[in-house]
Amino acid sequence: MISILMAAYNGENYVARQIDSLLEQTNQDFNLYICDDVSTDKTFSIISRYAEENSGKITVSRNVKNTGSAKNNFLDMMIKHKDDYVMLCDQDDIWLPKKIEQTLAKMKEMESKFGKNTPILVHTDLTVVKDNLKVISKSFKLAMNADYSKTELRNQVIQNTMTGCTAMYNRALADLITTVPRYFVMHDWWLSLVASAFGKIGSINEQTVLYRQHTKNEVGAKDVRTLRYKLDRILHYRKVKEAINITYMQADSFLRTYFEKLSVDQRKLLTKYSDIPNHLKPVRIYRIFRLGTHKNGFSRRVAHIIFI
Repeated sequence: MISILMAAYNGENYVARQIDSLLEQTNQDFNLYICDDVSTDKTFSIISRYAEENSGKITVSRNVKNTGSAKNNFLDMMIKHKDDYVMLCDQDDIWLPKKIEQTLAKMKEMESKFGKNTPILVHTDLTVVKDNLKVISKSFKLAMNADYSKTELRNQVIQNTMTGCTAMYNRALADLITTVPRYFVMHDWWLSLVASAFGKIGSINEQTVLYRQHTKNEVGAKDVRTLRYKLDRILHYRKVKEAINITYMQADSFLRTYFEKLSVDQRKLLTKYSDIPNHLKPVRIYRIFRLGTHKNGFSRRVAHIIFI
């Protein structure tokens, strides 16, 4: 069985259409779990109505107090819910009809190759749309210049190449998500770190989600190929530096959380990477190339060297 986890908060304008898209999937072998993070709008009443109408398929819960962000709500659900397969679902997207079917097929293919006891994560491309569903970018992968082949821990430690709302992971990976770490940037990035360290990551180069781009998004999608984006990075260089610095904290947190499970080489990688801020810039630059923990893409790599 598949468990779909949806973290909900003040999504009254979107959540019904998203749930409808799940109920329109070609594969209906799933249970949907929605956790409301103490919404102040009509979200809870909307999802409660769906749970009533789909008893046994949709289960709704509500946090006692707001967790502070979608990443916290999601991670709490990921720790709580285990199943043969788990999928993550944003409240404001729309899943295309064959999303579950296509993702599960890839998962089965990888389990056949590597074994069901291997932690496996599968993700897909998506289409970025406006509030009214007008297409902004047909392919998120192309717009973000993402390289889905970069699946090793040294790749993921600096740059998450997986979008959580497209993800499916198996029980072997779900069983590794057991505690809230001291620090993590986003729940999906943490998931990709676990998968890259202990298992396999697979991808589908097809768009399976309409990803809404609006002001309430916690993480937006911007076309990194444009001159406007590059100028914005230069003008707001402090944000770029901060985006790099938080990866050190996350790497250290990952090292502490999974120390006993990590290999000797993985421990060395994470130790040396998280120690980068304690050195002068020439050493920092040398170390990222020595470890292979530089960003993907020419412009990103240049920015990494400049702002490290």
